[in-house]
This record gives sequence, structure tokens and C-alpha cells, in this order.
Amino acid sequence: MDLKTAKKIYFIGIKGVGMTAIAQIFKLRGAEVTGSDTHEKFFTDEVLEKSGIKFYEGFDADNLVAEKPDLIIYSTAYTEENPELAAAKKSGVAILSYPEALGEILKEGFGIAVCGTHGKTTTTAMLGFVLQELGSDPTVIVGSAVPQLGGNARDGRGKYVVVEADEYQNKFLYLDPRAIVLTSAEYDHPDFFKTPEEYNDAFRKFVEKISGDGFLVACADDKNVKEISAVAKCKVIFYGLTAGDWQAKNIVQKNGGIEFEVLEKNESHGIFKIQLLGNHNVANALAVIATARELGFGPSTGSGNKLREALGKFSGAVRRFEIKGEAGGVLVIDDYGHHPTEIRVTLEAARQKYPDRRIWCVFHPHTFTRTKALLADFAKSFGAVDKTIVIDIYGSTREQAGGVSSGELVELIKKEGKDALYIPTIPEAADFLAKEVKSGDIVITMGAGDVWRVGELLLEKLKV
Repeated sequence: MDLKTAKKIYFIGIKGVGMTAIAQIFKLRGAEVTGSDTHEKFFTDEVLEKSGIKFYEGFDADNLVAEKPDLIIYSTAYTEENPELAAAKKSGVAILSYPEALGEILKEGFGIAVCGTHGKTTTTAMLGFVLQELGSDPTVIVGSAVPQLGGNARDGRGKYVVVEADEYQNKFLYLDPRAIVLTSAEYDHPDFFKTPEEYNDAFRKFVEKISGDGFLVACADDKNVKEISAVAKCKVIFYGLTAGDWQAKNIVQKNGGIEFEVLEKNESHGIFKIQLLGNHNVANALAVIATARELGFGPSTGSGNKLREALGKFSGAVRRFEIKGEAGGVLVIDDYGHHPTEIRVTLEAARQKYPDRRIWCVFHPHTFTRTKALLADFAKSFGAVDKTIVIDIYGSTREQAGGVSSGELVELIKKEGKDALYIPTIPEAADFLAKEVKSGDIVITMGAGDVWRVGELLLEKLKV
């Protein structure tokens, strides 16, 4: 089916960030968009409500009967055990999975897919915003809300289509991009990829899909990325803090952000500034600069100053070191980090910014398989903070239980010499913090589930 001809589209699992993004795209194109999901609250609830997209909470085949869609798009989080998906496959209505629908959107222009274990959301958002500021009017699909894009999707009229490409379940193999940005490759999703080699091989297959007239922008700091990049049949541009065609030197934290010098094959392009924290975000900015250069917007071109200005204006994505508020002198920050490396670099950046303040981290482990497979690495991720609270594992729709507990993680964190505490639930964690925090403290909620609710509940309590 030609997606542009669909008039009534129904999304099964509409609260997923990718699903919410393409739902917004179709809504902006004039289609009637509805959908359904669980009763759980996510930040995407607010995105959908602001977009005027109606959705049911709870799955029921009667929803499809009521809405009478001519296209159904479903999240790959669900199988035919879901009553709506089972009914959809028997209905005769056109049906696509989320990655199939994303692949169709990518074909509409010069497709650029941003992938990697870490950094793909921020890099996608940054690249989309920069191209917007440079006047190229891109279509952008990102795995988090981006205030400067008006949501986690932008329906442009220009030739560039920028999407965040998810490796889980090999979803990105449904995409055929002209260009790929590969930020990192570190073993993840052990419930699907049984070994690190199998995980890396998924990226190899994706990189091999780039045609000879396309290009790959890849992080030279990552050994796995360099090995994966060797299979590319196209031009490869490396970037990094330690190696690559594009490098950042003289990195300095300044004025609440970071300043750094950009070099292209040892030729300086001067000082750039970003509002984001951490050297990992300097690397993300380099990826954007290198990609912009390949598209004709490099720092040495006529649009160089606009590129510099756009990077300096980018304020980040929701749930990526997002300041949630301050009450009683306590600053609350939320971050989506759910892999050991993501947690460690984010907390180290927080410590660098706030060297003299007491920092709490409330961590919500995401999936039992990931927690079990990477348990020892998780235990080493909280060295930069003063106190860590771990709540019960968030299994999401994938898992309900499995061979590991948050209490085990707490004991391992303690063995690393750090102060850690197990508190089972979000309300209990918020209640505990409300009694224990003091003016000057920082509370960082961390994880892919709904741990952000701890921060919101805490701010409410501190304001009373």
C-alpha cells in the first residue's frame, strides 16, 4: 500500500516512541490517526495528546471495528496473543509492522539512518535540528521528544529523511538508507542477540546495505565500529575524540556547556559550542558535522557559520539529561540511560558539572535479560554519584520475570564501595527521597521505563 493514500490509520502499541513519531507524521499529512496501548503512562502520552491523536488504553478487537481503518501499523513488541493484532491479521485490512512503515517513509527521500548502542537518539535529534536550521526542511523521526522539533517527528518537504534506526529484533534491516551514522556498538539486547558476535553482525548487515553512491559516518573511537565499517561498500568517514578524519581537541566545559576545536584531517575549523554535557556529546556533534559536510553543509562551506550556530542552539531531547525542575533547593534531572556505559558516562558528566554537590541516582533496570547479562558492568556504573537507589526491574512487554533481582544489583554496587539501597517501587522511592534529600542535592532518575515518575512525585512533595 502507498502510505500517502491511507486516510484512516490505526496504531497497535501507539505509545512506543517510534510508533508515536510516525503517528505524528501521518497526522501532519492529514490522515485520521488513532491507536491503542497499555494503561501505563509514558512521556509519549503527552506527545500524543498535544498532537490531537486519540488512543485507547487497553487492547480490544472492538476498537478496530469502531475505527474502521484502511491501514493498521503494529509495534513489534506484540505478537498475535494481542487481541487487536490477531483481529487485524484476519481483517483483510492492509497491515504493516513499525519497521516496515518506517522503511517506506525512508524511501521518500535521501534516507539517513542513525544507529548504534549509545547516542543514536541525541545524534538523530541534533542532525535533524541542524538540517532544519540550515533550511533543508527535513523529515525527522526520533526516539524521544525534541522540543525544538515540536515532538519526536517532523514532516518536512525537503529531500532529506533522517531516522533513528533501532537494532533490536533486527528492525533496522527493513531500512534501505543512502547514508548511515554509526555511533557505537556494544553488546545489548541479550534477550534477542544471544552473543556479542551476533549483535555486531546485525550492524554489519545494515552497513552492507549502503549502496556505492552513499556514505557511512562511523565512530573511530569504538573498536567494534571500526571492524563493522570494514564491510562497507561505500565511502566511509570516521570521527572521534582519539582518531578519525574529524576530531575534537581542546575540549573545555564552559558556560554550562562544552567548547571544543574541530579538526578535519588536522585542518582546524575553529571553536564549536554545544549546550549538552559530556565528551560523548562532543562525539555526537562531530558525527553531525561530518554528516553535514557530506551533504554539502560543512564548516568550510558558505553555510559554515549557520552550522556552528545551529549546533550551539540545540538544547537536547526529552529524557536525555533533562532538567525536570527544582524545589527546596533540590535539582531533579531525568535520563533514559539503561545500558552500563550510558549510565556511567552520563553520571560522570553530572559529576563534572556539579563537583561539590551530593548526587543521588535512582535507577530502574530495564528487562531481566539485560540486567542479568550485564550485571557486573551495571554494578560499576555508579562510581560518580554519592547514593544509588535501585527499584524493581522494569520488564516492559517483553518479560515478566527472570533469574535476577534489583537486590542483587544493590549488593554488587556495595561491593564496589558505593552507597546503594533497594527500594521496590516508584512511590516508595519518592517518599524516601522526600525525607532524606537536603537543599543542594541533585536527584537523577535513570532508566528506560517510567522512573521519571520518581522525580515528578518528589518535586510535588518538596513543593508542599
